[in-house]
Amino acid sequence: TGGVLWGGYLQRAKAAPLVLRPPGALTEREFLAKCIKCGLCVIDCPYDALMLAAPGDGLQVGTPYFLPRQRPCYMCRDIHCANACPTGALDLSLLVPEGRKEAEINLSRMGLARIDRETCIAYWGLRCDVCYRACPLIDKALILQHSRNDRTGRHAFLAPVVDSEHCTGCGICEHVCITRKASINILPLGVAQGRSDAKYIRGWRSEDEQLLESAPGDTITETPRSSSSPTDYLNDEL
Repeated sequence: TGGVLWGGYLQRAKAAPLVLRPPGALTEREFLAKCIKCGLCVIDCPYDALMLAAPGDGLQVGTPYFLPRQRPCYMCRDIHCANACPTGALDLSLLVPEGRKEAEINLSRMGLARIDRETCIAYWGLRCDVCYRACPLIDKALILQHSRNDRTGRHAFLAPVVDSEHCTGCGICEHVCITRKASINILPLGVAQGRSDAKYIRGWRSEDEQLLESAPGDTITETPRSSSSPTDYLNDEL
C-alpha cells in the first residue's frame, strides 16, 4: 500500500507546472535530474523563504520551492541558496552578466508577475501603488502607467505594468498586494509566457539583426498586392 501511495505522489509531482524554484534553477526537467534533495539551499536562505516539498504538496518530495504570498525571495546579493547547491541544480553561472565574474541576483528568472486587471484596484481607478513601491527593481520590472479614465472623464488611471525583460519573479509584489487574494501573482516562465515562432523578427532589437543576416536569400517579403495602395485594395474588395 505504501508503495502505491508513494507512486501516486511521484506521478502528481511530475505534472506540477506551477512550482517556483530558487534563483539560478535550471529548467524544471534538468533541475529535477540534478537536485539531490539535500536541503542545503533551504538551510542557507537567510529569510527562510525556501521550503522542501513534503508528501502531499504535489511536488517532487525533498525539492526546494517558495510561495511568494507567504514569503517571497528577498533577492539577497550573496545568493546564499545557489552558492550552497553542491550539484549545479542551482547554477550561479546563469546569473553572471556578460563580461563579469560575479553573479547578479537581478538576472534571476524564477518566474514572471502577472496582474489580474479585474481585481487590481488600481485598474478600478483607485489609488494603490503598493506592489510598485515594494518592487526591488522599481521602474524597471514594475512601472506605473498613466492613462485616461474614460468611465469618469475626470480621474486618471495610474496602474502597475510588468516588464518581462526585468521581472525576476521574486514575488515581493504578490506578498504585499493588499487585495484579499493577491491580484498580482508569480507564475513560472513556461506558464506565464507565450512562445513566438523564430521566423518573426523584432526589428528594434539588435540581437534580432543576426536572424536577418542568416535568413535565406529567397525569403519572400513582397507579393503582387504589395504594389497596390491600401485604397486600391479596399476598392477591389467591393
